[in-house]
Amino acid sequence: MKCSDTCPLCLSEQINHYHEDRKRRYLHCQQCDLVFVAKAFLPDLSQEKAEYDLHENSFEDQGYRQFLNRACTPITEQLSPPATGLDFGCGPAPVLADMLTQCGFAMHWYDPIYANDKSVLNLNYDFITCTEAIEHFHRPIEELRLLTSLLKSGGLMAIMTKRVESPEKFVSWHYKNDMTHVSFFSARTFDYIGREFGFSVTLCSKDVVLLKKHP
Repeated sequence: MKCSDTCPLCLSEQINHYHEDRKRRYLHCQQCDLVFVAKAFLPDLSQEKAEYDLHENSFEDQGYRQFLNRACTPITEQLSPPATGLDFGCGPAPVLADMLTQCGFAMHWYDPIYANDKSVLNLNYDFITCTEAIEHFHRPIEELRLLTSLLKSGGLMAIMTKRVESPEKFVSWHYKNDMTHVSFFSARTFDYIGREFGFSVTLCSKDVVLLKKHP
């Protein structure tokens, strides 16, 4: 079934129905393989903030720090201090930025709701981290264009997000049930991002992808 929405990542009109539950309709792009929530079901900013405020991630939460370490490790294995980094979409507590600062890196952080200092978006970085954030992007083409422009040649971008695997698994996939999760990426989607935005792509684990910007 064809849909009127266009893909928010590649702008293709080759969009098909993917899944529908009691709350939302999900669409699939044939060109870049992105699965995304139909426009009519996207949450507004106040709904998103209300959901985010329920999260209890803190600097003292050792379990959360261990979780974030999966995105931290690919950076620390390939770069050395005092490389400069941006934690994009850090939420109310920039824990990953704190972890990397403790490793000796020069960190900045940004979040459109909790740390909206746009001056950090005028700098260039050796690396960018985007952990559990990209799935919230309503227009991932815009954020990826921005992040690519902020990254130095040869720079690294570590993205943490669970990857969609198949329509069959999607039906019972808990990750889609968070109403702020609206964009779902597969391995094929990251291959598209690599080609389109100029990155080499390494799938580090089931939920971490490392992008290296071409010189």
